[in-house]
Amino acid sequence: MAERITPIQGVSPVERVQQVGRARPSAAGQFGALLNREIQIAAEPAISFSKHAQSRAEERGIQVDDALMGQLADSVERAQAKGATNILAFDATRAFIINVPHGRVITTMSQEEMEENIFTNIDGAVLLK
Repeated sequence: MAERITPIQGVSPVERVQQVGRARPSAAGQFGALLNREIQIAAEPAISFSKHAQSRAEERGIQVDDALMGQLADSVERAQAKGATNILAFDATRAFIINVPHGRVITTMSQEEMEENIFTNIDGAVLLK
């Protein structure tokens, strides 16, 4: 025949239910954690510089400030809309080769270097605004 299940000594059925309920995070808690993670991702800069690009910018005296980062992010957004993967973003005094899917500046060039260079392995060019 069937054995009888005996209650755990010293723990009432209500306390066991409360303990089990505390062990699992609530749906609201899970949603809050997901929301916080998405907010952190959105707050991260859309553009980053590789170590090579950072050192080149310093060597060439290219100021990387919030305005420039905004221009580069805008260039990447416009290039993504057109399906580009590697772009040349440039103005009269500087140029940046950017990998669009990763939002990463690969290298930078000053005006003097742009005059004698040929740009290869790019599939788009964006004039910085």
